[in-house]
Amino acid sequence: MNTTHSLLAVSALVFAGLTSAHTVLEYPVASAGQSYKATLKVGHGCGASPTRQIVVDIPQGVQGAKPMPKAGWRLEVTREKLAQPYTSHGRTITEDVTRISWTAKTAEDMLPNGHYDEFVLVGTLPQKPGMMYWPVQQLCEQGRNDWTEIPKPGQKLSDLKSPAAQLEIMPKAGAAAHAH
Repeated sequence: MNTTHSLLAVSALVFAGLTSAHTVLEYPVASAGQSYKATLKVGHGCGASPTRQIVVDIPQGVQGAKPMPKAGWRLEVTREKLAQPYTSHGRTITEDVTRISWTAKTAEDMLPNGHYDEFVLVGTLPQKPGMMYWPVQQLCEQGRNDWTEIPKPGQKLSDLKSPAAQLEIMPKAGAAAHAH
């Protein structure tokens, strides 16, 4: 089985386990060290209340996160100084994006409970394979859903009431063939 088929098979299994979660990543499997388009799928509001804001904490190790603007929504990007700077395109990066929020500009722009929407950003994933979690806060006109729980060792994501969106980072294609 080639790498593409392996990623698709793992992706299908992971997605099947996440269907009970309410904020999930469209693509729950990606390759280490690659650019990744994180599409956060929001399927409902808070009870009957519409969603007025989505806030995502960028997982540690994701570099250069950039949000996709949404018509009717105001973007806010939080940057923080890095403990460990990195180099990108010949420049030393000393601060990076740690949080992105989309806020509806008016009541008409809010996401109604009966509708679905996506909130998108891109960034470069860490070189190390493994599980990564994307905590998301969903603030509604009345109430909120904090999709921020991360499973403890031995615990399944399906055991959590409000799980963070999960991404499995796979080794780079061909990485095993080039290991020394």
